[in-house]
Amino acid sequence: MRTKVENVMTKNVALVTADTPFKDIAETLIEHAVSAVPVVDEEGRVIGIVSEADLLAKEEFREQYYREGYQPPLRTRLRHRLGQEGRDLRVKAHGDVAAELMTSPAVTVAKEMSVVGAARLMEEHGIKRLPVVDHQDRLVGVVSRRDLIRVFVRPDSDIADEVRKEVLARSLWVDTEQVHVQVDHGVVTLTGTMERHSEADLAARMTGRINGVVDVINEVRWKEDDHTWNAR
Repeated sequence: MRTKVENVMTKNVALVTADTPFKDIAETLIEHAVSAVPVVDEEGRVIGIVSEADLLAKEEFREQYYREGYQPPLRTRLRHRLGQEGRDLRVKAHGDVAAELMTSPAVTVAKEMSVVGAARLMEEHGIKRLPVVDHQDRLVGVVSRRDLIRVFVRPDSDIADEVRKEVLARSLWVDTEQVHVQVDHGVVTLTGTMERHSEADLAARMTGRINGVVDVINEVRWKEDDHTWNAR
């Protein structure tokens, strides 16, 4: 039921190595229309990420701007002077190869992780792309926010079929022959009758976990309100 990262990731990945020169990194970003690329070692393991922001640090610190009378915004000057970010940018401003420019360690995601887990990682770290690695931390792909969104554009018929087969037929050890499924733009409506209130709730919760489901409208009726019985 859960779509894994390896099912939606991009396998043809633009990457660089630790000794890739500044100019070649910039050309790679432009050629592949991406904002960041993984940096890998000789074994293909991810050792860092180099982004447009890392390259632009060199421009931010170019002394020629000051000689020409240019003064960056106050916020930028304070960022340069205060905090770890400013120190990191000053170091990167002098970098000439990926190893000197990259952010390390890189935030990566295992190929077996669910797309929900990957989305949470992106949100937690404020990033839009994640290198995907195998059990030996070797690069096998890249997953982006756009890749994750794909799970929500499944055809309604596919979603309905999965609800019927995976939730109602296989996962619930109860009679679900009287339950009906309708899907409209990812919104699943469950109708019909089940024996117990708890079983109807479980069917709705499991349906909501299916990739591509936007919302669940649970209109299933029940014969026995076991929620009330359990509360006693």
